[in-house]
Amino acid sequence: MKIRFEKYDNNWVNSFHNIKTELLETIGFLKPKIEHIGSTSIDGLSAKPIIDILVGLDFEYDLDKTLEPLMKESYVYFEIFNESMPYRRFFVKHKVSPIELSIPKLIRTPEDIPSSTIEHSQRLAHIHILTIDSEHWTRHIAFRDYIRAFPEVKKEYQQLKENLSKQEWIDGNEYNMAKNNFIKREEKKAIDWYERISKY
Repeated sequence: MKIRFEKYDNNWVNSFHNIKTELLETIGFLKPKIEHIGSTSIDGLSAKPIIDILVGLDFEYDLDKTLEPLMKESYVYFEIFNESMPYRRFFVKHKVSPIELSIPKLIRTPEDIPSSTIEHSQRLAHIHILTIDSEHWTRHIAFRDYIRAFPEVKKEYQQLKENLSKQEWIDGNEYNMAKNNFIKREEKKAIDWYERISKY
């Protein structure tokens, strides 16, 4: 498979704000902090047209309080990832109801994971729910702000994505691994930079 990229689209910001409003209506009782992250949050950067949203909660014991409300609103909950990332709850919001795509609202086993490219093309957003004081929250925010602040890094990232988009991949995970060296290197710089500027 090839990874589909699109040129930066201002509508990605609008989509984020619409989903943010919906999330606040659904889990606002937890007083979440909601941030637009990933490539669609960076002006001028090409991206897979799926909005990455980071939801920060104050307490880890509140993570599971998001499950029932979000599944009720047709967000698909990938419980299967909890074992490898127990600090996160991961949801997918589709452009249409999961029922129309013949996928369950709860993904517990590998057999439940949708394999069709049609399903993936219907993804509107990925929702990552974490505690706001975690290293993982800081890592995502720092990397976003760092790429926004340094045009030369954004240019290098754009070139990497363009090169990778020409190749064939087994799946999205294999593609992500190909970006790993760049991301890990720049994440370390980003966190150092972010922690410095946060002191002022």
